[in-house]
Amino acid sequence: MSVGDAFDEWADDGRDREMEDEHWATAKQLLARMPVEPGDRVLDLGTGSGYAPRAISQAADAGLAVGLDASPEMVTNARSYTDDSDVGFLAGDFHQLPFESESFDHCVSMESFFFATHPEELLAELRRVLRSGGTFYCGVNYYQENHYAHEWADRIEPEMLLWSATEYRSAFQNAGFQLAEQSYVPDRDTEIPPESEFPTAEFETREQMVERYRELGTLLTVAVVP
Repeated sequence: MSVGDAFDEWADDGRDREMEDEHWATAKQLLARMPVEPGDRVLDLGTGSGYAPRAISQAADAGLAVGLDASPEMVTNARSYTDDSDVGFLAGDFHQLPFESESFDHCVSMESFFFATHPEELLAELRRVLRSGGTFYCGVNYYQENHYAHEWADRIEPEMLLWSATEYRSAFQNAGFQLAEQSYVPDRDTEIPPESEFPTAEFETREQMVERYRELGTLLTVAVVP
């Protein structure tokens, strides 16, 4: 099953809003770090429900915030969640971005980069559509060091890249980006019960849950076009 087909099913089941709720705790921190100025053009890669373009438009007064997704149904849903004329959505291929060269100031991708079947092609396309000095903020929970997320491969049908932090840095640099930052963004919104309530359905100990949400969190890699 393709990524688009898989997430069409998720959109039809209402899981786009579930993903938004799950990702927002760290996504809002990632978005707050982006140096978006009034009038900037921002691309959200793998937009899902479109929460990132909506938030960027409202908080930063971006000139245009565009969400791209491989799933037409996700795009249909995202369009229905806003009437902001400065926010747009379209379905498209990560590896052949339907935009002119140097047409965006920034790109953000939250929990979607690992669905790229040819990541080198995707990075080359991002280099093309971002202007000089443009930034790419890439956030992933599914990465090698986060062993708690490895079981996603058994639950999500499309194949996913399981890269380490080092592999993300190397791939971005090999694509011609300059690495500006790499860090772990904690989820501080998820409530962690007291020790007396463990084990839970997901964690044997409280220490494991603290590691998962407060220490590992989301791997953020920030790259800049020279």
